[in-house]
Formats: sequence, structure tokens, C-alpha cells
Amino acid sequence: MTADLFDSVAEAQPSREEIADGAVLLRGFVKPIESELIDAVRAIVAQSPFRRMTTPGGHLMSVAMTNCGERGWVTDHTGYRYDPIDPRTGAPWPPMPPVLRDLARNAAEQGGFEGFAPDACLVNRYEPGTRLSLHQDKDELDYSAPIVSVSLGLPATFLFGGLARNDKPRRFRLVHGDVVVWGGPSRLAYHGVAPLAEGEHALLGRKRINLTFRRTR
Repeated sequence: MTADLFDSVAEAQPSREEIADGAVLLRGFVKPIESELIDAVRAIVAQSPFRRMTTPGGHLMSVAMTNCGERGWVTDHTGYRYDPIDPRTGAPWPPMPPVLRDLARNAAEQGGFEGFAPDACLVNRYEPGTRLSLHQDKDELDYSAPIVSVSLGLPATFLFGGLARNDKPRRFRLVHGDVVVWGGPSRLAYHGVAPLAEGEHALLGRKRINLTFRRTR
């Protein structure tokens, strides 16, 4: 069944835009399988609910999140890290559904990165007004694997900068179904999300769901 789903993705032939060296934007890449993805996210959240985590500096993140896969990204007063156990439930994070794993692998291939096998998927929930400040994804042990980021729900302004924090980021409007893949020379690029504008999405209401796939080790 999963293979059939991704046959549909391939047939859709979404547009591919290179946004930096080693970074591509795949417009509408997951639109054909939106229902399967939303169902998978709901099953994950039923097992490990969304929560707003606290940074080591004591700040409450505006974006609510959960995880699936072998490891999940967490933050608290001790620092940022990946952990196989959900600190809220005391149980392992939900397994990564095959539809998500296959999506990440296929998107990475479209971005020029063969054989991507993520072991973590961060599930972020944005509501109007929430944002994600510019940062690097550098809690992983191996930077050879790319990052695959999927947008569902409300549109968002994605900020993609350079390897230095003060590099001016470019702005890209991401809509439901878009995927961004970055790795290689862009693997440690600073990136973030501008405050989410008010709106109502037909399938997800007043929110945006972002799936971020990573290989942590």
C-alpha cells in the first residue's frame, strides 16, 4: 500500500526549486497523500501528545511538539538532546509509521540524497502567532544525512540563511504539501519560521503541522 501511495507522488511531478547549494524546495510533494499523513500524525499524537517544552535557559517554546521514531528530540533545563523515551509518558516514542519513513526517503532522493534512513521525526504544531527563531540543527552526531521538512496546514514563511547567524535569510512561502530538503553544504544552515499568520485550513483548522525528519546517529 505504501509503495502505491508514493507511485502517486511520483506521478504528480511536483516542481523542484533549488534554494541553496544542497537545498531544494519540492512544491506540493506530499499533496497526493495528505490524508494518510494526517491520519498518521493523529495516531502519533494520541500516543504521545503535543507539549510545549522548556529550553535550558528556562524559556517556554511557543511551538508545541512531539516525536516519533527510535529517538525523539527533547529540551529541558539539562540541555538539548535525543532520547528514546518520551519524558511525559515514560514510554518509548511511537514507532515511525511506514508512510512517514517512505516519504522522508523519497523526498531526500528528490533532493539528491540517496539512502536516507531517518530514526527521528519531530512533529511541530504552530498556531497563529507562534514562530521558530533562527537556529542550526546540530544535535545530531552525523551531519552527512540531510534534513527533510514537511509542511501541512496553514501557510508559513520559512527563513533560510547561511552558515553564520548574521547571514540574512531568504524568505520562502510554504503551503500545505510542500517539502524542503537540505544537506551537504547547507546542512548547518540557519533556518526558522516567521510568526504564523492567522488563517483557517480546510483540513487542519487554525494550525500548521511540520514534520522534520533527521538521522540522529
